[in-house]
Amino acid sequence: MVTTIKESKSDRLFLVLNYVYLLLALIVVLYPLIYIISASVSSPKFVSSGEMWLFPKGLTFDGYKLVFDNPKIWIGYRNTIFYTLIGTMLNLVVTLPAAYALSRSDFVGRGLIMGMFLVTMFFSGGLIPTYLMVKNLGLINSIGALILPVSASVWNIIVARTFFHSTIPKELQEAAHVDGATNMRLFIRIVLPLSSPIIAVMALFYGVSHWNSYFPALIYLNDEMKYPLQMVLRQILVLQEMSAETTGAAISGDIAESMANKAEIASLVKYAVIIVSTLPVVAVYPFLQRYFVQGVMIGSVKG
Repeated sequence: MVTTIKESKSDRLFLVLNYVYLLLALIVVLYPLIYIISASVSSPKFVSSGEMWLFPKGLTFDGYKLVFDNPKIWIGYRNTIFYTLIGTMLNLVVTLPAAYALSRSDFVGRGLIMGMFLVTMFFSGGLIPTYLMVKNLGLINSIGALILPVSASVWNIIVARTFFHSTIPKELQEAAHVDGATNMRLFIRIVLPLSSPIIAVMALFYGVSHWNSYFPALIYLNDEMKYPLQMVLRQILVLQEMSAETTGAAISGDIAESMANKAEIASLVKYAVIIVSTLPVVAVYPFLQRYFVQGVMIGSVKG
């Protein structure tokens, strides 16, 4: 016999309020996504005038055609994929060993080193000293300028250290040492295979950061052939703003018409590039979601 628990009025009210809140949150999150997708296949005149506010209007795929026909966008796509893969691998190589070492209770001086790491979260040398350091190392206009200064994140090291501390039993380490395993062999053969959740979380965090990054490229790169996709998108946005400002000025004749056409093209390409540049991250996330949730939650209820 199954016993059912009757909900009180306050419980039902609380449940209704939760559903209302979740519905509002869904609308807030979903509307920008639908708007961008609709704008990417709508006529620019309806988008700029505000007539298109939810669903496509003046259906056109010219924006995607311009994206696929533009060699700069494909070069930026290739560069971004390369920078993301190399940068994420470097981040994992630096972050995971550092986090594991700091999680070991027998590591002498870990408190001092962790304190030095924490200081860098609140104080940094600033943009100009960082630029001078990158320049003196000969990294200007190279991939090293984009990935080496951000090869590790202190916050991610702390998250990974908490995972190792709360998940990898000390007895497992002691048993491995009794069997003659070195620290390096213990880390590679035992610890890493047990750490797939945190590896997936770190790869996702670092990968999204590299994929969305444009400021280091703006500062350190001067060759357009090396620009990542986000820099190409930035150029499109700047072109659209300049075209809009020039078109709005006191200009008549063929010049105004030409600038207006450029503004429409930039508007078409802008939304299409946003969709194209977001697709890889959206496509990868479902495969990492299980590990992502597990990696974030582990350690959250432990000391």
